[in-house]
Amino acid sequence: MTASTDVDPPPRRTGRSARRSERMSEILQSLNETGSIHVGELARRFGVSEATLRRDLTLLEEQRLLTRTHGGALAQDVAYELPVRYRHGQSRDAKRAIAREAVRGLPAGAHVIGLTGGTTTSEVAKELADRTDLTIVTNALNIAMELVLRPRLKLVVVGGVSRPQSYELVGPWAEQVLASVNIGTAFVGVDGIDAVGGITTHDENEARTNRAMITRAQRVVVVADGSKLGRLTLARIADITEVSEVITDPTADQAVVAAIRSAGVRVTVAGA
Repeated sequence: MTASTDVDPPPRRTGRSARRSERMSEILQSLNETGSIHVGELARRFGVSEATLRRDLTLLEEQRLLTRTHGGALAQDVAYELPVRYRHGQSRDAKRAIAREAVRGLPAGAHVIGLTGGTTTSEVAKELADRTDLTIVTNALNIAMELVLRPRLKLVVVGGVSRPQSYELVGPWAEQVLASVNIGTAFVGVDGIDAVGGITTHDENEARTNRAMITRAQRVVVVADGSKLGRLTLARIADITEVSEVITDPTADQAVVAAIRSAGVRVTVAGA
């Protein structure tokens, strides 16, 4: 008997697990805004039991994203990067609109696409899944899992060391592979974009790997919801002048949009 070569698809998130992830994303968002939360208030807000909320808080504390208190939780003393699994629920409709706009601008026919990690680039990957003439180059493990079962796409996954916060492979190995490929359009996810500060992210290793992809691309498109515009984070990826286009949503600060346009970069507002 020959061994089966079938590959089981990755498990889909159930409605229950999806709701929990979205709930914990909102918990962390509230902590970021207020500094503290109370179990009773959260239970009423989400329509779940206090016992359920306590389990959520315990899990987030185990991941060092908050500090439990009697009856609630406090934000950590240091700023953290919200892990990507808790960011999927944020601005979801806006990210999908951005992704549709991004794919609409691609040329017909064979083309090489670069995708960095991020929740918005993940939405772009989903929009690309039905194309039959693309080569996708990515350093994001979750995007690779999304596309590996699409046999009509050619998928190139760069090597590197995994970064749990963003599911990205980063470091010298990733950069060496990227240095050997040519990319037509690179879709880049960022944590901040500013006309003066350029495009930035939280991690310096991620920034270097993303820059390696950008330098191999003929066209660089930053896909970012409005919360990222006007924001600067630790590690610079590239100057704003190295970006061909920014695709965002109507929540973006109009003064920041105008400043980026004044720097000579095209800005498209999806759904405007």
